[in-house]
Amino acid sequence: MKRLIIAGLLASTTALAAEYPDKAIVFVVPFAAGSATDVLARVLGQEIAVESKQKVVVDDKPGASGIIGAQTVAKAAADGYTAFITTNTTHAANQHLYKQLPYDAVNDFAPVAALAKGYQILVVNPRVPAKKVGDLVTWAKKNSGKLSYGEGSSSARVAVELFQQMTGARLVHVPYKGNPLALTDLIGGHIDMMIIDIPTGLPQVQAGKVTGIAVTSRERLPLLPNVPSVAESGIKGYEMSYWFAAYLSAKTPPAVVRRLNELLVKAVGSDAAKAFFAKSALTAFTSSPEELAKFQAGETEKWGRIIKAAGIQPE
Repeated sequence: MKRLIIAGLLASTTALAAEYPDKAIVFVVPFAAGSATDVLARVLGQEIAVESKQKVVVDDKPGASGIIGAQTVAKAAADGYTAFITTNTTHAANQHLYKQLPYDAVNDFAPVAALAKGYQILVVNPRVPAKKVGDLVTWAKKNSGKLSYGEGSSSARVAVELFQQMTGARLVHVPYKGNPLALTDLIGGHIDMMIIDIPTGLPQVQAGKVTGIAVTSRERLPLLPNVPSVAESGIKGYEMSYWFAAYLSAKTPPAVVRRLNELLVKAVGSDAAKAFFAKSALTAFTSSPEELAKFQAGETEKWGRIIKAAGIQPE
């Protein structure tokens, strides 16, 4: 009898995977429209829509360092039609930034695939009298507690907190629902600086609306050959990167997880994705569901060390 039940479950799961997707998939993004995560979700969604002949809808749910979006997917039906396109913010950093989270980054989700890795850029409002990291640190120390920084993600916040720890500068923290919103206020002169993901910040640097001082990679990036790294600028050992990945709600049938993994990995290798990566200083980074689970565990431990070393107290 047990064998018949198991055989029946396997047959139904296989059939479900064969049919998946047979309706629109929703990509929930925990950050604002225009963020790197939002744009990546749209690029991959378009490719998957062509491949699967089903619509892919991107639903931005910014706020609370990605917690709103994470809750949405954690509570969604385990059928593969509500996917989470997110970053290390929700699945490696938040666990160390908040005393209590309304979601469990491990038990509430089924890992699907890693998608990409990237670096950030330190940008300032043009009125800030600093064009180099050393000048910025000197100016910040002379005006201790007056220079403000904005952030709309844990990556953006921790990057600045680490910068403060390694330089001795003391900055005023201003949180936002998303990095694009913080960038708008930076352009308007309401805050002084940010360390922001390159896909979001670079267009404003190129337009001259903000000044790009340094990148967070250990060495210069090919896309920005004239912008030194923070480490190269005298802050030895400084380096910060971030990553994107896809998840479904826990208990989603493994066959469905595998099928979405196949679709995403193929989309990451598409010409459209490669073009986006090339102009955004991102690197394709794909994985199996099992590899993502292992990678996430290691990253959670790593981000915990960084946050603790930066002296950030959980809220």
